[in-house]
Amino acid sequence: MDAPPVPRPPLRERTAGQRPAGRHRPDVVSAFVRRAPEVGVASGGHHNRNHVLPLSETVARVVPGEVGAPVLVRVRRADALPVVLRTWQREAAILRAVQDAVPQAPRCLASGPGFAIHSYVDGVPLSQVCENGEAVAGPVIKALAGLMAQVAQVRREALPSSLPRNAKDGRSFLRMLAHRADRDIRQSNWAVYGGLFVALGVSEDALIRWAERVPVMARRPYSLLHADLHRDNVIVTCHNDPSSSLASVDWELATYGDPLHDLAIHLVRMRYPDSQWGQVVDAWAEAMRESRPAAVNGLRRDLPHYVAFERAQSVFPDVMRAARSLEESFDQRSLDKATAAVSEALAGAAEPLRLADVPSDEAIEQILYRWQMSSPRRDAGARTPIGWEPDRRVPEHTDFPHTAVQRALRAEGAAPANRVFKGTAHLNSVVRVEGVDFPVVVRRQVAKVCRREPSFLSEHAVLQVIEQSSVDVAAPRVLALGTSYRDERFAIHTYAGRRDIDQAPSHPVNGLLPREADALVDQLCALTRVNYKVLDPMAGGGRFYSWLSEQLVVLVGDLPTESRQLARAFGLPDAARLREILSRHVVSDREPALLHGDLNPWNLVRRDDAMALTIIDWEMAVVGDPLYDLVRHMHLTPTRSEIRDRMFRRWSSGLAAKYTADWQRDWRVYRDIEIVRSAYIDLDRLVTGAGLDAPNVRRAVDSYAMTLASATAALGLPARSTENPCLALALR
Repeated sequence: MDAPPVPRPPLRERTAGQRPAGRHRPDVVSAFVRRAPEVGVASGGHHNRNHVLPLSETVARVVPGEVGAPVLVRVRRADALPVVLRTWQREAAILRAVQDAVPQAPRCLASGPGFAIHSYVDGVPLSQVCENGEAVAGPVIKALAGLMAQVAQVRREALPSSLPRNAKDGRSFLRMLAHRADRDIRQSNWAVYGGLFVALGVSEDALIRWAERVPVMARRPYSLLHADLHRDNVIVTCHNDPSSSLASVDWELATYGDPLHDLAIHLVRMRYPDSQWGQVVDAWAEAMRESRPAAVNGLRRDLPHYVAFERAQSVFPDVMRAARSLEESFDQRSLDKATAAVSEALAGAAEPLRLADVPSDEAIEQILYRWQMSSPRRDAGARTPIGWEPDRRVPEHTDFPHTAVQRALRAEGAAPANRVFKGTAHLNSVVRVEGVDFPVVVRRQVAKVCRREPSFLSEHAVLQVIEQSSVDVAAPRVLALGTSYRDERFAIHTYAGRRDIDQAPSHPVNGLLPREADALVDQLCALTRVNYKVLDPMAGGGRFYSWLSEQLVVLVGDLPTESRQLARAFGLPDAARLREILSRHVVSDREPALLHGDLNPWNLVRRDDAMALTIIDWEMAVVGDPLYDLVRHMHLTPTRSEIRDRMFRRWSSGLAAKYTADWQRDWRVYRDIEIVRSAYIDLDRLVTGAGLDAPNVRRAVDSYAMTLASATAALGLPARSTENPCLALALR
């Protein structure tokens, strides 16, 4: 509503010979609407294009209006994204219902397929008086509160049909809203934008999980809600009376329900400074107490939940609109603007949706760039090549030439959600490349990864050595390594999942089957035949346990202050004391070998051949004691005692004595150090929220109380009770 305030003759009342709004000669009105873009003053929003123009003599004969009086022609945008919740399809019916209670609202003079003609509200949008983020004058806040109170007085009988019954409490209404938003906004656009959201760290069940956490709330009488009252939809009129100096326009998203929902939408979309929120809430409560006192029941307790929902659901339309805007203009300025919009949306949704790792602005820009460059909406003839620089440490692969790399990078941004996997350290996009008869995965490191355990070997070098060794280890092949837009590093590997890449890969999350346990042991045995000296020429000096325990001590000493303080409160020792305890153990030196280092079930992908499992994600690989790799796997993966015994038997009989000496005595030492490691790392994840969207991390922190008890027992320390409410808060 950006039209300038132009004084015009007032609308006259309909005379006996005139037709009522909505009943008109369609040819006359349609011709008038078609001319609107040519002769009218244009403005528009996300859903409509608005044109202000004088009422023609021909149209004035069939609709209620004075010749030359300004009217607003609203034309529905055919390209509008379906990202809003609509209760009623016809705005005209809503405007008829509010005429008596909200006299300043526009009137619908005529409507038809995809258009409407409204009376013109003379004035300027509030956004031109004070921009988003600026403080709003006290009298304006009071008038806005009065406006919402007026809307709440619209009689139920005047509204269009199909109104819901009052729910038992606010929670029922709010959960219904969340499920509707998930269905009508998230699901309806997921096929196109799902991959973008996964890359940004927003999961497909984020809103549903939020709805499950909504507590019981008070019951309030339902009423009409404007549901989109922000600065562009509030017109400052020329009236001197403060009570009638504001008019609300754009009623197409009006709905019926808990009045707190309207207040929450208004608070968030008006972009008030934080310092004014209390003033707005107080003004709304005062206005409502005069007309509908029951509407303020539970106001202070329940309003934050509605605000959280508004911010949570807004991430979906805001991100999609930002991405869509790049189709109209794709230069650095528009990319910066879209990046800022997405960053703001993610920041607002981070707390209610429990987004574990919100990407940095740099990472958001890179994700948007990749998505837009891959968008099928872009004119194929106008597409510019995706530039990249190869890393010469990985030479051009015979099965995947450099020309295929560029095609893979273009396909990466368009990968749908079911082919995009975000782990604790990498974003993986599975794509098919024209001219290549196997699927590949494009791997990028998560920009803000907070990983306490360091990497010691380069993943690409490890995969190259495994491939060159020709041992029976099922691992991806590295096909390319390089940098792309903004020098962001990437790697391309062969894909380890099913041939049908639309089927999710299967992981042994509940433990290995007997044949899988045998296959994994065989592959760990085969790793002893890989020439690790190529990767680490200095390895093999023995004393692996001493090195391993010192690495854990360093990790504990480097934890953030808050994590170390909470660890101490839970009874876990500090770094110096931990070094003393761990040094009591003596572990035999065994012949070293290449280890994967992180054999959790999500790093094992099921396959249908004799190999049974493909081992992925080798960034934690290290050279060390082969027994450690097997024991760490048993710690990270649910392992029944019979499977554990089976794996130990096969492993000890399949390797020479130099790899297995004294394993029966030493394996429990490795088990205990891994339990202790988990106690510190998982506690830090609870404190920082790092990596909580990864399934292996989520499962680990959900069972933290058990981990803590096992760790203190392994260290020979007394268990510290977690019944203290302050301590128990960390375990939620």
